[in-house]
Amino acid sequence: MSAEIPIPTDPLAHLLSTLDLSAVESSGSGEDIFVGQSQWMPHGRVFGGQVLAQSLVAATRTIEGIRPVHSLHGYFLRAGDIRLPITLSVDRLRDGRSFSTRRVQAFQNEEPIFSMIASFQDVDPGVEHQDHFPAGIPSPASLPSAKDLLGDIDHPVAQYWANARPFDMRHIEDPIYFQVSGEPVAHQAVWLKALGTLPFDQTIHTAALAYASDYTILEPIFRRHGIAWTHPGLKSASLDHAMWFHRPARVDEWMLYVQESPSAQGGRGLSLGRIFSEDGLLLATVAQEGMVRVPEVS
Repeated sequence: MSAEIPIPTDPLAHLLSTLDLSAVESSGSGEDIFVGQSQWMPHGRVFGGQVLAQSLVAATRTIEGIRPVHSLHGYFLRAGDIRLPITLSVDRLRDGRSFSTRRVQAFQNEEPIFSMIASFQDVDPGVEHQDHFPAGIPSPASLPSAKDLLGDIDHPVAQYWANARPFDMRHIEDPIYFQVSGEPVAHQAVWLKALGTLPFDQTIHTAALAYASDYTILEPIFRRHGIAWTHPGLKSASLDHAMWFHRPARVDEWMLYVQESPSAQGGRGLSLGRIFSEDGLLLATVAQEGMVRVPEVS
């Protein structure tokens, strides 16, 4: 077991170091093996976006030439421990003329905690269209950051939200950290961008986009039912995560994450998201189902 992980003083640098995987010589299984470290989290469990991003980096490092990821589908199998390294095993399922497919398994203590299949494609011309950027969205500069709202609250979770995340996130509706205001709607939008400048490496930007896509995607479910993150007895966890990458993203520039939940039932809820650049390009589409349990309806 590794030493306790300190709260990062430079969250973006800490994210980049987490995505800088170490390659391990293959044991003869034919798989590519990588090892990554974990970020500090106040509850001691690995952030799902972290292992998702690390798995994407591991898969990308086995792709020859310029063949960017266009989709991924992953399942969160067990809670990860932030004190332990993560071993990532990549199986090269297929390399075709235009597409490549990779399967990634993430392990701790020789048990799988995450499983993902990702597909990569050559950059090809083709027909194009996209959803429109929503109208009436206030600028990110006009909205408070998490640090503005939570920086003075002396609680480890509040301090994590305010200071330890590598992304600046600004809710267009009021955030649901401590209470849910307004109508009980199953949709919201959030501006987000990295806290500083990232290297000019599209693999890093794409992995960081996948990382950030896991932050607020379940919140439309909570908002619809008046559930704040601090709701007594709330238990939530990501179950699976799918993502389609439409256009290259620069995550150190503002992006708009538009989210909605079409259904919740059986202790689970589904959320869908679209991520736009500030100038209106649709960068990615996200879908996630999560466990959502509250004592009064369980």
